[in-house]
Amino acid sequence: MQIIERKENPLLGRVELTFEWNHENLPTPTLSEMITAAAKAEPGSKKELVFVKNVNTRYGRPLTTGIALVYDSEETASLEPKFIVDRHEKARPQKDTGGDE
Repeated sequence: MQIIERKENPLLGRVELTFEWNHENLPTPTLSEMITAAAKAEPGSKKELVFVKNVNTRYGRPLTTGIALVYDSEETASLEPKFIVDRHEKARPQKDTGGDE
């Protein structure tokens, strides 16, 4: 993942990262992979407070673009719509509960 633009938005308590991901000879990155990469790109961030939006991969090109929003706190992250939060909860690695009985 390559960060194209980093913009601090103190009014909304977040950092907005515009990114490109060149994935030649690899599949398109998953939402989980993009969340992890965005969290690594912004020091001190938590994966639970990273939301990836506007993801676009053009047909036939190994290039994915998008925006990652990295929030300061759970309070400011509550600005995100519920369906976005739900989608990201499903994409984040779940803690092992001990089996699938």
